[in-house]
Amino acid sequence: MSYLLSHFWPGGTEEQYQATAAAATEAAGGSLPETFHAACVTDGGVLIVATYESEEIADRFIQGTLMPLMPIQGGLVGPPEERAGQNLH
Repeated sequence: MSYLLSHFWPGGTEEQYQATAAAATEAAGGSLPETFHAACVTDGGVLIVATYESEEIADRFIQGTLMPLMPIQGGLVGPPEERAGQNLH
């Protein structure tokens, strides 16, 4: 069953998102493990929504690839507000 994550960085900017996404993509070998990824600048920050094939794949990417990069120079700052869950389909 697929796994959905949303992260919201209050105060985040498009430039910070671009720096974070570039560093994460490079660290992941040029391809992120998400099956779907969308990001936008919204009221007060940056919102990212991604789906993964499983919670384990999401955790492995976040803990093993993304978190060791933090902080990313010019990237999103601090822990995001996170929502997660299993897909209902």
